[in-house]
Amino acid sequence: MRIVQLTPGSGGSFYCENCLRDAGLVRALRKAGHQIEMLPLYLPLVGNDFADLATGPIFLGGVNVYLQQKSALFRRTPRWIDKVFDSARVLRWAARRGEATNPADLGETTLSMLRGPGGRQVKEVNRLADYLSDQDAPDVVCLSNAMLIGLAEEIKSRIDAPVAVILQDEDIFLDDLPDPYPRDGWEIIAERAHHVDAFIAVSHYYAERMRSLIRLPAERVHVVYSGIDPESYGPAPERIDPPAIGFLERMSHPKGLDILAEAFIILKTDPRFARLKLRITGGKTRSDEPFIELVCGRLVEEGVIGDVEFVPNPDQPGRAEFLRTLSALSVPARHAEAFGLYALEAMGAGVPVVLPDRGAGPELLEATGGGLLCEAEDPRSLAGQLDRLLTEEGLGGRLGECGRRAVKEKFNLDRMAADMVRVYESIATKGP
Repeated sequence: MRIVQLTPGSGGSFYCENCLRDAGLVRALRKAGHQIEMLPLYLPLVGNDFADLATGPIFLGGVNVYLQQKSALFRRTPRWIDKVFDSARVLRWAARRGEATNPADLGETTLSMLRGPGGRQVKEVNRLADYLSDQDAPDVVCLSNAMLIGLAEEIKSRIDAPVAVILQDEDIFLDDLPDPYPRDGWEIIAERAHHVDAFIAVSHYYAERMRSLIRLPAERVHVVYSGIDPESYGPAPERIDPPAIGFLERMSHPKGLDILAEAFIILKTDPRFARLKLRITGGKTRSDEPFIELVCGRLVEEGVIGDVEFVPNPDQPGRAEFLRTLSALSVPARHAEAFGLYALEAMGAGVPVVLPDRGAGPELLEATGGGLLCEAEDPRSLAGQLDRLLTEEGLGGRLGECGRRAVKEKFNLDRMAADMVRVYESIATKGP
């Protein structure tokens, strides 16, 4: 098949689960012999995880999207001016700013982008559609998430190709905006859903949630689990000395880094865990820095900061090395997550996980047997489950091996790609 994959970049400053999922998918599809073009949106796909994947220019450059939202002047500028704002230097600067835009501005821009050809970034939408119409017609165009649904109408109009949309954590972004943007955003997505030929959720939990939110019949939503290459991780050592618990995600309040820090503080009051370490990685944006300072302040206050290590945001080999130093991993997110790629990465390395008992956590552990559930947003419950993994004879090793085996069999990249292709073929053969 000939496939076009549209993926927003994060600028490389933090662990972006959607970006990593798409990168793995593109590699697996190419390995299977499919012709796939990966086009970055908003910001560059930065780092070794994305080396040689992006095959075209950046579209909907983040600075141009912002300027066109704020000023009618920039909605009429010629391309030679827009190219200045799409330059690597300018976009790297924008990525460093992170989420500096105030929530109201972000809400207005979000709604405008969801409206597609009816929004203020119509010039950018048309540029992407022009580019696609000048290429060999693809069999399918895949949008990385439903926040890109505004592109579907113009793509289908210009190139008459079916459009698939992957569903993952749109609710986390949209529901965090101030009123009335969440309500209006969900309504626009629901209204524009008829331009999409298939929605592909990353878990059964999230398929049900999105069916409810945007009023989709069950037959329009497919489930394809994300995958990793387990051979790139390798089993963890049988015994970690000193023992260490880890965090692998964006170091932010929504991802619950402070909850894990509190659980670590609880464990450190027990003499059995005098040598226990906490290792943290996943990157950050500028807006996360005050929160991280608060977490560090709390660790200093309790006298345990000396047993905490912050590791720079690593690429895949670096994440594999990081995971091999852990006895257990937990990301106690405050929101109900659609999936949790970090859990697959940990289990791929034979490291057991502790996940909150909501969202896709119960589904993922039922499918893998690779860890334990704790009560959401409860440091004491989390500490109790980590205690079990660290002290119950053989428990961590059994769960880690069970998780690793399940990842190899059910959550590998080849299986993800094959399941995706089945969905793509089902919509590519329907015709108009």
